[in-house]
Amino acid sequence: MPENREVHPVELVDAAGRGIGTCTVAEAHTLPGRHHRAYSVLLAGPDGVLLQRRAASKTRFPLRWSNTCCGHPAPNGDLAASAAQRLAEEMGVTGVELREVGEFDYRAEDAATNRVEDEHDHVLVGYVDGATPDPDPAEVGQWRWVSLPELRSAVEADPDSYTPWLPGVLRLAEPAVLKS
Repeated sequence: MPENREVHPVELVDAAGRGIGTCTVAEAHTLPGRHHRAYSVLLAGPDGVLLQRRAASKTRFPLRWSNTCCGHPAPNGDLAASAAQRLAEEMGVTGVELREVGEFDYRAEDAATNRVEDEHDHVLVGYVDGATPDPDPAEVGQWRWVSLPELRSAVEADPDSYTPWLPGVLRLAEPAVLKS
């Protein structure tokens, strides 16, 4: 049986991204939402960037295409280590050096699940050469490699097929990915 990640603690943050307390993942994502720390990972490789389509069982924005993986570091936890662990759990990809390229805030309500994202998101990028994901089907419905130009066009043409945080992730990650 999959682990219930909704009971894990997350770090609540103020408008400047400073820690101000904790609550559970479920509490943070229940309307009206609580502003909390999160991370988004985007992996690049010879075939572009690695996307995942979120599993149907996800409590927020299921069946939407998104960056390689997302998660929440434990309060006062190591961001890069947490992201690397989540990348291994969710996508089955290990041994990738991740580096943070920026932070942004976003808020998005999911009318389909009556949940909300209200996150201070740290964006991390990594480069893999020839890695084949082995995702957890409880987390990931599909995955694919896509070029950045193709992805930008697709998000613009059909934004509702993608998670609402993906444009912010791409804005911060793209300059680093293009240098890879």
